[in-house]
Amino acid sequence: MKNRAAMRERDVILDSINEGVFTIDRDWRITSFNQAAERITGISREDSLGRFCSEVFHANVCENDCALRKTFETGKPVVNATAHIVDNKGLTIPIRISTAILKDKNGDVIGGVETFQDLSQIEQLRKELQSRHTFEDIVGRSPAMMRLFEMVPLIAESSSTVLIEGPSGTGKELFARAIHNLSPRKRKRFVAVNCAALPDTLLESEFFGYKAGAFTDAKKDKIGRFTLAHGGTIFLDEIGDISPALQVRLLRVLQEREIEPLGATEPVKVDVRVVAATNKDLGRLVQKGQFREDLYYRIRVIHLVLPPLKNRREDIPLLVDHIIAKYNRLQGKNIAGISLEAVTRLMGYDFPGNIREVENIIEQAFVLCGGDIIELHHLPPEIRPAAISSTDEIGIMNMRAMERCLITETLRRYDGNRKRTARDLGIDISTLYRKIRALNIETPAKDGRGRRR
Repeated sequence: MKNRAAMRERDVILDSINEGVFTIDRDWRITSFNQAAERITGISREDSLGRFCSEVFHANVCENDCALRKTFETGKPVVNATAHIVDNKGLTIPIRISTAILKDKNGDVIGGVETFQDLSQIEQLRKELQSRHTFEDIVGRSPAMMRLFEMVPLIAESSSTVLIEGPSGTGKELFARAIHNLSPRKRKRFVAVNCAALPDTLLESEFFGYKAGAFTDAKKDKIGRFTLAHGGTIFLDEIGDISPALQVRLLRVLQEREIEPLGATEPVKVDVRVVAATNKDLGRLVQKGQFREDLYYRIRVIHLVLPPLKNRREDIPLLVDHIIAKYNRLQGKNIAGISLEAVTRLMGYDFPGNIREVENIIEQAFVLCGGDIIELHHLPPEIRPAAISSTDEIGIMNMRAMERCLITETLRRYDGNRKRTARDLGIDISTLYRKIRALNIETPAKDGRGRRR
């Protein structure tokens, strides 16, 4: 009688929990199953009790990577592991799992308990965010990136030459490919040439090709990159590094739309859309006489400037999620995400290598991370802070740092306009003023209405 009353009391407690909870005995048979577990799996408590847990859940980890089995073997709980189960309708449901060992009053192991949370809605929201803030593999939600996302489809429709400027690692080739993929030329080739990777003599033959006998080792004709890109797009990366002599030849190609392979006697017409890119300030090089002015204006018909990552820090968490998903696919891992402390440190870092550096950091973290969450200690030493004894101090410091960074970036984005900043952040303007004072935030010289403070 006492046991039955205790079981009823236990069920009442378990049913009050919003997450799915079930317990098993040492033989892996389910001994309790709460209402949330019934709701998530679609299987009733009566149908689950006494059955092996693998028969009820049909999870992708049951055979090889069971979280409860890991807990029994190591004696340590598993926290926030991710998996997929199949419900009674055959639908796959993403879940987050935590496990622990059950012991009797003598300390003997009598079974295990697992809690699980349905991540379907979270996954759906993540997909919506990704579709809203991802454009041809380019990720961003900052106003600067959203403006670029709006411009690229319009640019793609034309055949005008495009110059993309931006620091190394900002994704210039991704934008060039997006322009090609959205254009009427998308069925033809996209041909990329790194102008800084080859000496001038080789670069000229790469551009235009040559005829057999044009020089000693020219045994047969070689097709140049412009010919390969006929009908499509040629991407001239690091165009600021080409010599004055090659600038003259390139200018003629852009003017006449024809090339002359080395050793040829007749020019060859080419139909190519040119997208050029550089990490240099070409306007300044023109002023110094290091880049031809006529060529500059010929390639700068449409001008895109990509911002460095330090000017769009609000994109960093989105980028990190995107890269984690990419490496989960490539490496067959199932890392759920990144800790608050780690992402806060990333948001406070200037990233001289921009997106390329973020990707390298996350790739290293994947190698070092043996669990489900990328933690602060998985990041490179130059990004990690000096050791702090209290974990509470770390959490408070990081939350303040993230809040300070977010408010600073939003103020900068709206040129110091407090009203628009507060609206974007979803807080009252009086709260914004209080946080600016409390966090010692340096505000822009202008208030966003064209007046100085």
